Amino acid sequence: MLLEVAKLTKSYAGPDGPAEVLRGVDLVLEAGATLALTGESGSGKSTLLHLIAGLDTGDGGHVRLDGQEVTRLDDAGRAALRRGTVGIVFQQFNLIPSLTVAANIAFQARLAGRHDPERDASLAAALGLTPHLDKYPEQLSGGQQQRVAIARTLAARPRLVLADEPTGNLDEATSGVVLDQMLALVAETGAALLMVTHSPALAARMERRLHLSRGRLA
Repeated sequence: MLLEVAKLTKSYAGPDGPAEVLRGVDLVLEAGATLALTGESGSGKSTLLHLIAGLDTGDGGHVRLDGQEVTRLDDAGRAALRRGTVGIVFQQFNLIPSLTVAANIAFQARLAGRHDPERDASLAAALGLTPHLDKYPEQLSGGQQQRVAIARTLAARPRLVLADEPTGNLDEATSGVVLDQMLALVAETGAALLMVTHSPALAARMERRLHLSRGRLA
C-alpha cells in the first residue's frame, strides 16, 4: 500500500471556537492507482492533500506514505519526502517567475536528483509546451502555466501525484486532453494519482471516486 490515511482529524481556530474540517478520514491508495476526490468548496479537500504532503500537520490520526509515517517526520523529513516521493500540482501553479518554462520544468527533478533533459523535452512536447520553453511564466496564459506546473511535477517521477484542481484553468476540451496526458504519464512511471476536482466528467475518468462531506469520506 503506497498511501494509508487513518482517523485523520484537523480543525482550525474560529471566532466561535475550533472549526472541524476533517473528522476521522480513512483512505488507502495503491501504487499505480488513480482516485478522484470531490466535495463542496470548503469541505477540506485541499486540507487533506496538504496533510498527506506534509505541508500541514493534523490534530490526530496518521498518514503513512511509502513506508514513512508522515505525521512523525520533522520539517526537514517532510521536505525530503516532497522532493523525492510526492509531487504536487497546486491550484495557483506556484511557478518561479524568474525562471524560464524549461527551467521551471527541470526545477523539481533537479532537487530530487532525477533531472533528465530528454524526459523534460518529452513532457513539454506531450503538453504542448515546446514553443514556449524560453518564455517566462508571466508571458503565458493561465492554461499554459498549469501545463508547466504539471510537467514540473511529473518530471521528478514522484511515487504519488497530488493534484488540486489541475485543470481548473482550462476549458472542458483542453481539460480532457491534459488529463489524458496526466494519466498516460502517471501510468508510465507507476505512480499513484490523487486528484481533487469539481468536474464529474474528469472524476469519472479515475479508477475510484470518493466524496468529502462534513469532514468524512464516502
